[in-house]
Amino acid sequence: MVGPVVESLGKSLYSEEVGYVPYNWILPLLGVLLLSEKPHGLDLRPHPGFIALSILSITRPDANFTATNFTATALSLLSSMLLSTHPLQSRKLALMVFCGLRPWWFSSDMENIMPKGLNKLLQAVGDPFQFTPDPPFLDWQSTTRRNYEPHNSMIILIEFASSDLWQNHLHHSNFISCEEVMSAEEKKEALLGNMLSTATYTWPTFLHTPTKIIAAIRRLEELQCLNMAEVVIMWAWTAGLINSMDHDGWKLVGENTFRFYQTHGIGHLAALKQYIINGTDKTDHLDLLEEHYGDSPCRTGRAKRRISSFSARMDRDKTDLAISRVCQLRRLYHLFGHDPATWREAVATEGMIVVEETVASEEVGEEMDVSPGRLVTAVPFIDWACDYP
Repeated sequence: MVGPVVESLGKSLYSEEVGYVPYNWILPLLGVLLLSEKPHGLDLRPHPGFIALSILSITRPDANFTATNFTATALSLLSSMLLSTHPLQSRKLALMVFCGLRPWWFSSDMENIMPKGLNKLLQAVGDPFQFTPDPPFLDWQSTTRRNYEPHNSMIILIEFASSDLWQNHLHHSNFISCEEVMSAEEKKEALLGNMLSTATYTWPTFLHTPTKIIAAIRRLEELQCLNMAEVVIMWAWTAGLINSMDHDGWKLVGENTFRFYQTHGIGHLAALKQYIINGTDKTDHLDLLEEHYGDSPCRTGRAKRRISSFSARMDRDKTDLAISRVCQLRRLYHLFGHDPATWREAVATEGMIVVEETVASEEVGEEMDVSPGRLVTAVPFIDWACDYP
């Protein structure tokens, strides 16, 4: 009975006209495809599972769409089709769908899913870097022409580590390749850039509170994923999402930063310091901070004169970002018992603070002793005012 339906769906999906499936059709269609997949295997072309992934790939949240049943259905489909043993062998496309359905994984509907269902999905997701090329007959479907980016899966897994609902279902196997890739500092920097773009344009609540950041660090440490945990620490110190006046939040971040490097090697601290120094003044970072801080992406603790020119405002904001890096270095040096008074700064006219180029180099004053194995004593937290993110 379902054969003609699947055939008709397949012809529609391969046509140029496809691009929207009415929401009230989605669950019935997925139900039909689930029924037809088991008895036919690969005998039915196109494969019902492929059609299901295609439908899921163009499904987006809608205010009028009841998501509870859809979430359970999508989770069941992906838990099967992400497996390397699935006959369709479409793990790459399934991982793309997993990333595309990210809003559902963090919706309240997930609270109605049994824990074994969440665990089954994460076991199926496995290592986001591990997949085989899709079968040739999938290549002529438009949804597979987009490139799969493992970073997108990694970002979701990092957020899972901060989530009370998901964190206990993560496995070390989810991060095996991630850990290997993130052993290189340039790879950490690339992932952090991706995290920044994601938070700016599609996911403003990504790791945006001290509580979530600390939860992610601790869970990744428990899983022995130290490179991934260090990425989260770098995010905390450079993204600017923790308000500079949130002293409780920064005390928590500082304590966990100190504990992490004291436990796993002070030598790694040089990478964090260098990443703060290099920083970024990209437009998307400015956009992200402006979203969180209102009309000015950096809080300066004083009333700013109105700047009508867009380019002048951008120059001002970039200057504020440069100063924020100096403030974070001061915070970091103080945390590990160093005096930042030797940092060289120059104060220009009209209240515009310009940081010397030496701040962006290794010549930023007295260097920290970051030799491996050196024990340091944490400096008591001080609510010193450095009114920048």
